[in-house]
Amino acid sequence: MMRIIATWFGTGLLKPAPGTWGSFVALPLAWGLHVLGGFPLFALSTIALFFIGWWATYGATLGADNHDPSEIVVDEVVGQWIALWPVSLGAMMAKADFLALWPGILTAFVAFRLFDISKPGPVGWADRRHDALGVMLDDVIAGVMAALVVGLAAFIAHKAIL
Repeated sequence: MMRIIATWFGTGLLKPAPGTWGSFVALPLAWGLHVLGGFPLFALSTIALFFIGWWATYGATLGADNHDPSEIVVDEVVGQWIALWPVSLGAMMAKADFLALWPGILTAFVAFRLFDISKPGPVGWADRRHDALGVMLDDVIAGVMAALVVGLAAFIAHKAIL
């Protein structure tokens, strides 16, 4: 069960770039959670998946030489969902369709992948922990950084419209 969750039901076995596949698969799931319960359900699901993912990653890497094998992508799902928080919150507050905010979805995806791959500053610090928490935290931090980019881009875009 741990391995199934850690690879996000086999998504992490897709090649090339399993992390990108994990982030991509996170998008329709985020939409579904938002449709079912708005931002509150989406945020709670993200937090719950963080802890489930930490547990699954710990179990999947226990005794392994590689602390962060590429097939573990539950961390990408969590990070991508965090990057999408401003989209979900904005859609809920504006009473808009989540998909109508597609520029934010695209920005969240691209910004998250860039931060996750390049590992700037605190993302790299978390990655260098070499444990299951670090595997999860580097993507959480990349997700927070991407969410800030999404929020800033939305602010600029909406100021330009006014």
